[in-house]
Amino acid sequence: MSLSPIAVTQDRQVQHYENFPVASWLCPPALRPPIVAIYQVARTADDLADEGEATAAQRLADLAAFRAELRITYATGAAPADARWPQVWTPLAAQIRQHALPQGLLEALLDAFEHDVREPRHASRASLLAYCANSANPIGRLLLHLYGVNDPAALRQSDAVCSALQLINFWQDLRTDLPRGRRYLPLDECAALGFDPDAAPAVWHEPGAQASAAALLSSLIDWTRGLMQEGAPLVHRLPGRVGWELRLVVQGGLCVLDQVEALGPQVLWTRPRLRPWHAPRILWRAWRM
Repeated sequence: MSLSPIAVTQDRQVQHYENFPVASWLCPPALRPPIVAIYQVARTADDLADEGEATAAQRLADLAAFRAELRITYATGAAPADARWPQVWTPLAAQIRQHALPQGLLEALLDAFEHDVREPRHASRASLLAYCANSANPIGRLLLHLYGVNDPAALRQSDAVCSALQLINFWQDLRTDLPRGRRYLPLDECAALGFDPDAAPAVWHEPGAQASAAALLSSLIDWTRGLMQEGAPLVHRLPGRVGWELRLVVQGGLCVLDQVEALGPQVLWTRPRLRPWHAPRILWRAWRM
């Protein structure tokens, strides 16, 4: 998975997880403990799937063990007695008891991590959206659960925002994902437009590859921006600090997407980043939503 432009802040420590919104000073203090507990589940599982030199078989075995401990935590209301990851399950158990966190949403995240190990390729946009339904959308739904928002329209809007953020992550991290064999691109569209994601990076500098990449990225950026716009009205459903936090998440993601668009094919070897000078534009756009 690719890094989100949004950081998670826990006390004085800033950590990163790829599809996580913010647990910052904008977040209501009472909701910081459950958000951090959810984050620890996602961060640990992500490391099992993606970090170090383990084989695919070992990664899948570790993720299966992690899932088993998650299920025991839900079944018993406490961390397993012989847990490999007690630092994850002890705080999560407390938040399950207090907030009734839906188990299925956390298990969906594990499904996405396992998919990354087994087959990090996607045949079409439908495949990418199905992946987002496990890798990103559960985070938004967990947060809405904490905020007490659960009507179908809000859930659909949340899914659109989270899927858009995940896709933006993909487009901004092509330079690292493609050399690692991660094909977070619709391969049917790559073939139709003549872009070969399996080519050596040197090939992408050639004029023909540049033209194909430009056409592909233009189409994908329009699709992603449309998804974000579809979900953006959710900001008006969430009051106070929570609503402002979502405004900043949406506009931060769109700012990164603007940079991807400006770079065009150069995004294959240059990663766009949020810089301090982008903050005024993000704040202004958030205010105007």
